[in-house]
Amino acid sequence: MNNPIAKTANRCSWCLSDPLYISYHDHEWGKPIYDDQRLFAQLCLESMQSGLSWITILKKRDNYYRAFDEFDAIKIAQYDQAKIEALMQNTGIIRHLGKINAIINNAKAYLAITEHQSFSDYLWGMTTPDGKPIINYPKTLADIPTQNEVSARLAKALKQQGFKFIGSTTCYAFMQAVGMVNDHLIDCDFR
Repeated sequence: MNNPIAKTANRCSWCLSDPLYISYHDHEWGKPIYDDQRLFAQLCLESMQSGLSWITILKKRDNYYRAFDEFDAIKIAQYDQAKIEALMQNTGIIRHLGKINAIINNAKAYLAITEHQSFSDYLWGMTTPDGKPIINYPKTLADIPTQNEVSARLAKALKQQGFKFIGSTTCYAFMQAVGMVNDHLIDCDFR
């Protein structure tokens, strides 16, 4: 049987510890996303990572999609105390009340933004002048920043819109994940 993950390839070394991580690296990380709902979902997931590793969230990602109604912001914005209590009992997600409340809060902020424009236009317009990815050329993992001026500006703007659990580091990780920034190492075959 032909296993694409087992294929010899040069990859960014951060992903080599787990087959799920490798698949994420090869097929998702750094690929531009312009779909509003997918961007909202990824931003929520990145905010869940705060204080944890991305692999922890990645392993629970499907559970998050089920628990949060496929990240349908209209549904999430209407969650009541009973739903919050049910989420706090869900062992498939990180049961952190502040983070759960942040997703609900962020759904409301997302809906306020999307009343006037697409979330994609809002985010991409703040991060890149032409809506195209910023291409970096890191030689080593040490060359990849954890935040920059753009992620700081994005975090500040999102906070002003009412988003919670959003900081410059979270925004930079989000920008990498959704392809606003391409930080694959120079010798990575998946640039």
